Amino acid sequence: MKSLRIDGKRLWSSLMEMGRIGATPLGGSCRLALTDEDKAGRDLFVSWCEAAGCKVTIDRMGNIFARRFGTDPERLPIVAGSHLDTQPHGGKFDGVYGVLAALEVVRTLNDHNISTQAPIEIVVWTNEEGSRFAPAMLASAVFAGVFDLEYGLNRQDLEGVTVSQELNRIGYAGNTPCGDRQLGAFFEVHIEQGPILEREQKTIGVVLGGQGSRWYDVKVTGQDAHAGSTPMAGRRDALVGSAKLIEAINQVALNYPPNAVATVGQFKVSPNSRNTIVGEVNFTIDLRHFDAKILEEMSEQCQQVCENISAIMNLKMNFEEVWYQPPVIFNAECINAVRKSCNALKLSHQDIVSGAGHDACLISRVAPTSMIFVPCAGGISHNELESATPEDLASGCNVLLQTMLGIAKTQGSFRKQL
Repeated sequence: MKSLRIDGKRLWSSLMEMGRIGATPLGGSCRLALTDEDKAGRDLFVSWCEAAGCKVTIDRMGNIFARRFGTDPERLPIVAGSHLDTQPHGGKFDGVYGVLAALEVVRTLNDHNISTQAPIEIVVWTNEEGSRFAPAMLASAVFAGVFDLEYGLNRQDLEGVTVSQELNRIGYAGNTPCGDRQLGAFFEVHIEQGPILEREQKTIGVVLGGQGSRWYDVKVTGQDAHAGSTPMAGRRDALVGSAKLIEAINQVALNYPPNAVATVGQFKVSPNSRNTIVGEVNFTIDLRHFDAKILEEMSEQCQQVCENISAIMNLKMNFEEVWYQPPVIFNAECINAVRKSCNALKLSHQDIVSGAGHDACLISRVAPTSMIFVPCAGGISHNELESATPEDLASGCNVLLQTMLGIAKTQGSFRKQL
């Protein structure tokens, strides 16, 4: 089976056909979750799965499962997939590649009349992007038990329309309970959405896990005052103080190369008047690292520098944690299976940590999980100009094929628990 390869031209053709649904002027795609465009993409995917002989089921969150049966009824399914929804100005590969690569695995097995002991299953997770319904990765989080079903179905978009209403409207409100099915293992192949693989000239990223995140809301309070009549030495300028805080926060991340990142993504000043010294600033901090201990150190250092600088500048400062996501460590057996496939295929590869969130990060709570990355041009994603080469996409799919085939034909720890 080591010589088995997917049909790269067929994979590329499927990606391009799916990309025409919700096509945007600059070559991307717009299929926001549970819109008519998302329905059209789902319908196309389901038709392809049924043509490949898969049994399609849909759960109550609209997650789609397409199963190719195995020969051993005691084996749990080996599952791969991702999502079909996009950002408003999304590309043709984010998420979609993971779904259609899994479909290409099934098609390749069919082409060669290969049976597996374990079932092979493709999954499409609902509302991964979170662009229309917050939060992101909503349906995989419900599947993993992070949120309950009622919470997931009652999420609203900006118009007040709920997930439940839209699932019913487009015909994807399934009857199967969300989260009841057991997975033997889950693999998600994805464009990297970053520049590392391209920079290092590696074809495959063997993903070890996902970065942990800590989010903070910071409020800096000074004093509103007249811009012309208040001497520089007497000012309590919350904006100048915040600028110093942000520079210090940036330096904290620079102190932990190469994996630490710190971002101030939202910023609001008050009273926001041209000729008034800023009396109040509110901004957010997003800290990320793969090591939980380092992430905690970064958090402590950020709070300390904010307190120190605020005290020096005679400003009040409130530093509040609003969210914590621990680092995700993927399953060692799954990681090793991916690495083994890379070696067998003689593909250049390196270990990598995901800086973005993925459905796999949630599913790792309930099933052995890992991811496979391929390069994307310039690391650009969530953008109409998102791009990846047919050769790299085929290579990632071949790694997925060999990894899933190796596990699906192997007895052992992925056997159903009786």
